[in-house]
Amino acid sequence: MYISRIALDTFRSWNHIICDFKPGINVIYGNNGLGKTNIVEALEVTGTGISHRTSSTLPLIKKGYEKSIIRINTINNEINYKKDETNNDLNNISSLESNLDKTTYEIDLYLKGSNRAHINSGKALYVKDIIGLLPIVSFTPRDQFLIIGDPNVRRTFIDQAGSLLIPNYVQILQEFKHISKQRAALLKNIRDYSYKNQTISLSGLEIWTGKFIESGINLTKARQETVQIINKYFKNIIKSFTNEENTEIIYVPSFEEVLFEKNIDESIENKNELFSKISEHFQRIYEGELARGCNLIGPHRDDIDFFINNISAKDFASNGESWTIAIASKMALCKALEEKNNNKPIVILDDVFAQLDENRRIRILNFALNQGQVFITTSSLSDIPNEEYIKKTNLINIGKLLEKNNEINNFSEEHNNILLDLIEQRKNKQEEK
Repeated sequence: MYISRIALDTFRSWNHIICDFKPGINVIYGNNGLGKTNIVEALEVTGTGISHRTSSTLPLIKKGYEKSIIRINTINNEINYKKDETNNDLNNISSLESNLDKTTYEIDLYLKGSNRAHINSGKALYVKDIIGLLPIVSFTPRDQFLIIGDPNVRRTFIDQAGSLLIPNYVQILQEFKHISKQRAALLKNIRDYSYKNQTISLSGLEIWTGKFIESGINLTKARQETVQIINKYFKNIIKSFTNEENTEIIYVPSFEEVLFEKNIDESIENKNELFSKISEHFQRIYEGELARGCNLIGPHRDDIDFFINNISAKDFASNGESWTIAIASKMALCKALEEKNNNKPIVILDDVFAQLDENRRIRILNFALNQGQVFITTSSLSDIPNEEYIKKTNLINIGKLLEKNNEINNFSEEHNNILLDLIEQRKNKQEEK
């Protein structure tokens, strides 16, 4: 499977854009600030339901609009073709696509209300229903902060990985976020306002605390399983980089009681015992939560740590070593997805070459070339190793693409029809509201 086209309407900086892709390597190049990352971010959101740049939908919708549309076309059957030295085979792909199985994925992002997804213009689905159908792994400049950055960066990595590896992960995550938000709001209200009936308020808090614990346990177990899967591949990949034998990703959950359970089965007795232990923890911190008006423990405070020879990488890793560990983590996710799906994932290399030394550039490019379809963004083609080979791939000049998409008259008839459909769809939805 590969992505053959993306169409965006009022997404990030783009009013609208239609861009065609090819199997193999696609390089989007040009000056910074023109929207290269926005294009691959839309791919990432469709594949994982999460952007590495934001935890909210709002920044994804162009300012002044109420809705944004991402529409992605895929070719589901693999094409067997022979590459020649000039890569001329790419020019012949379009003639073969008409005989292949095609799928269109669409995500509608709303300023207000729930986001929705569609497959082949079918009935409205929740976005979580299509997560994982496009197995996409992104390598980005933020990856170096997996080691030394804020825990939120590491939680985003685990949540993106979990959404691709664990069934129902997105649903588990969304349920916890909703319950966490409701409980935090109630704590804040109890703190800030003097209710006439405190008994009712505290009774409501008890109910939300129970839901918070139950959903938090589910998310903790899903994250624990995700880390275990990635760890299987991470150790060997790090060894190939550094020759270090003793390496591991350690999950550090806020609900540490889950890790202390030797037998994490689904028996009623085990669930009740675990629930009781965490409930006791909440009782001990009740006054503190009420004073601060927020949830003091829970998966929203989870973290992961990277250990090399039993020492946390946070304590010693240089910038280069941080990059090595981060790259190995993403490579491990690619390997896990390949085993799960029996197919290589789609890889995004978003402006990473300018951040790396020559050795790491070569390693990450060689790895990507052995995956599925590859998307590379860069301000300069000279930053990519083997520049002469890269120039023979599908090159997309972002400046020319921007110029073309600024004028509807510049589109081909096919692209023009797609664009008009997107605009009409957006306007109809706004009129309904």
